[in-house]
Amino acid sequence: MIPISVVVEGDLDEAVLRSVAQHIDVPVGRVHGKRGRDAIEQRIASYQRAARAMRSPWMVLIDLDRDECAPRIRRSLLPEPSEFLELRVAVREVESWLLADRERIARFLRVSADLIPLQPEALDDPKRFLGTLAGRSSARDIRLDVAPREGGGREVGPAYGSRMAEFVQDTRSGWRPAVAARSSDSLRRCLAALTRLRERA
Repeated sequence: MIPISVVVEGDLDEAVLRSVAQHIDVPVGRVHGKRGRDAIEQRIASYQRAARAMRSPWMVLIDLDRDECAPRIRRSLLPEPSEFLELRVAVREVESWLLADRERIARFLRVSADLIPLQPEALDDPKRFLGTLAGRSSARDIRLDVAPREGGGREVGPAYGSRMAEFVQDTRSGWRPAVAARSSDSLRRCLAALTRLRERA
């Protein structure tokens, strides 16, 4: 099939979307964005025009963040959706999808799975939660890389992005999209959207 062009907020989102696409045998082509949600919102109309003109599949992934309603965001950004472009919203951040695979993320961070909520999409700030969770790790390197530094003013550690991407990209003992989708409605909807794009392509 034709590779899907993807638009993401950053490097971790790209790793996650690639893993999700690989899970259902969808090839990923060019990657756009990677400059945050605001930049995506400013250019989404041009992405949609490209999808329509080329009749090629596109997937746009953004975080819900502090907004209250994912469908409202989708209607606002794409008032006239194209059959070739799917916009998906991770509730509230793509980190909730990682937390949804409780067993594997607990093993990676070296913490008890009991510390991870059964409904990660209910968290106000999944990224901050992950950073705090890493601070309770039994592994020194996880605490240094992923947990926020005291007085540093950041919600995660200096190597947070690369370590989380490592977890996502580990096909043997890392993140499992199918397992995570059981506890994440927005991830389940993303898988369904990618499946639709695969069928159209």
